[in-house]
Amino acid sequence: MPVTYVIEFHVKPAERARFLSLLGDVLSAMAHEANYRNAMLHVSPDDPLHFMLYETWASHEDVLNVQLQRPYRNAWHAALPEILEQPREISIWRPFGEAHRDGA
Repeated sequence: MPVTYVIEFHVKPAERARFLSLLGDVLSAMAHEANYRNAMLHVSPDDPLHFMLYETWASHEDVLNVQLQRPYRNAWHAALPEILEQPREISIWRPFGEAHRDGA
């Protein structure tokens, strides 16, 4: 079942370029994954250090068990404590039609 992750980032001022570079590398690599559907990075019009990423995948289980372990994510995950003001805020969403059929 498809799943979308909405992730918010609050980036340290001196780390904005590094954040964008590392995330760009991850987004480029994951776009070639079979279960990848789409992703889009947004920036707040009021705060150039507040970003929102949404990414959609075919399977939540695949993301947890396979995608998060991909080597191309290592540098990104290792750098997050250094480049973020606070931990990421992550929420998980399913298409309404899928959720409605499951009785959710």
